[in-house]
Amino acid sequence: MVSELPWDSRTGTLKRDLAQGMMDPASRRALEAALQIKETQPAYICAITMGPAMAREILHQAMALGADEGVLLSDRRMAGADTFLTSHILARFIQKECQGEYLVMCGTQTSDSETAQVGPQLSEELNIPAITYAGHVEIKDRVVEVHRHVDEFFEILNMDLPGLVTIDLSAYKPRYLALEGVEKAFENPDIRHIDARQLGLDADFNALKDSPTRIMDVYSPTAQKENRVLKGAVKKVVDQLFDDYGKVISSAMGKDLKTHEHDEA
Repeated sequence: MVSELPWDSRTGTLKRDLAQGMMDPASRRALEAALQIKETQPAYICAITMGPAMAREILHQAMALGADEGVLLSDRRMAGADTFLTSHILARFIQKECQGEYLVMCGTQTSDSETAQVGPQLSEELNIPAITYAGHVEIKDRVVEVHRHVDEFFEILNMDLPGLVTIDLSAYKPRYLALEGVEKAFENPDIRHIDARQLGLDADFNALKDSPTRIMDVYSPTAQKENRVLKGAVKKVVDQLFDDYGKVISSAMGKDLKTHEHDEA
């Protein structure tokens, strides 16, 4: 769990190199969406992650599930990047490797920061269109069709390639990782390692210092609870409850509530 990772007060970052090797739940769903597209038409899936050396485990897992290639973007000069520079670094690699029609698929948000910023920022860096919170993705005649629920509306959106989609955390139940897939992934254990120099980043580039975002502190909020006992006849208690807390209850439920007196009227 991210909450169990130690906080580095000196750098203002989480010590992610101490995390256990597991794929982020949102990214797992994005991979599942890509795998389902590959099952219906020719496709090549390149799984990309940016992080410390231990992130190789994640790429082996992606290849075991069906990805064709794994790429690790790792360099001490990339460490500590905020979402802005993370998007910039990812875009550098995609621009070097991908030409013509391609689709970038991301999870909506990571479990550590939950900003949901990298996907949209990455599309800006690549100068390609993006659709977020996708519930279902298909490619028909080189056009991406996305189904999603937004603000209680069901939408069907079309987007030309190249493009980017982020997959909603409630969509695409990840498949079971079979032993056969693990064995196949390790038959070709090579994971491409790309550093800052190979990406063409400036010699003085330092993500920790160059990131515009500054996190001053990280803490767990303390829940504040207040108990109140209402006594008396039922009608009197209900009226008092709505008088004191009607607006709070209505806000939580997302609709206006009426007392029994209004209903009778």
